Amino acid sequence: MLLRTDNESGRGTMRMAALICAAAGAATFFSIGLIAQVQQPVEETGFRQIFDGASLKGWDCDPDFWRVEQGSMVAETRPGHMPKQNIFCIWRDGKPADFDLKLQYRLTGAGGNSGVQYRSIERPDVARWVMQGYQADIDADERYTGQVYEERGRGFLANRGNLTYVGDGLKSALAGSVGDGSELKKFIHSGDWNDMEVIARGNTLLQLINGHVMSALIDDDKTNRKLDGLIGIQLHVTQAGEKVEARNIRIKIY
Repeated sequence: MLLRTDNESGRGTMRMAALICAAAGAATFFSIGLIAQVQQPVEETGFRQIFDGASLKGWDCDPDFWRVEQGSMVAETRPGHMPKQNIFCIWRDGKPADFDLKLQYRLTGAGGNSGVQYRSIERPDVARWVMQGYQADIDADERYTGQVYEERGRGFLANRGNLTYVGDGLKSALAGSVGDGSELKKFIHSGDWNDMEVIARGNTLLQLINGHVMSALIDDDKTNRKLDGLIGIQLHVTQAGEKVEARNIRIKIY
């Protein structure tokens, strides 16, 4: 994938936006018009498991909320038992820059909210296990699932269905589309297991759920963006209670 460098003009960034839009459009065309020429599923190479399915080895989280159960990393809240703020189970074995991250997640509980944090930092000034940075958002109502959010930062950066661009010191702006947000929502399995993928290359981020691109971001805000950082799974504060599960977590670092 061609990426814009900081020394290139803004034209390079917009060419990148056009390429992503064109790719999304081409994928739609081929899926509708050339069904007979279906390609084989991708064969994964170079990925390594970062959760062993039996323990939280390599991860750091509050044992009062997190546990391992039937091969999954599990966090749960209930009325009267929840953290004071959003907390995370943090992977301690690296701060990757360019990578592909894949996992399966399930979120249950009315009003539940979670997310996969990446290229993030810790905020011990707030509390232990608190993070700040990019997040592949998840919520039980599927209102925000698939969007790029920045926890404790700039907030909503790319809604589901959008390709957005953030200029240096500017707010995110719509640069194109990767699909209709309502149609993309239909590919999300509410209350059941979903496959999530996060692709990070330089200033460009792609988020997929169940094989469909949900959102894309080109971040040229040099003051606020992060080009590497920690990975974590979120347990969100909610009064109703929720259960977050993650499994088969694997990463390919470039």
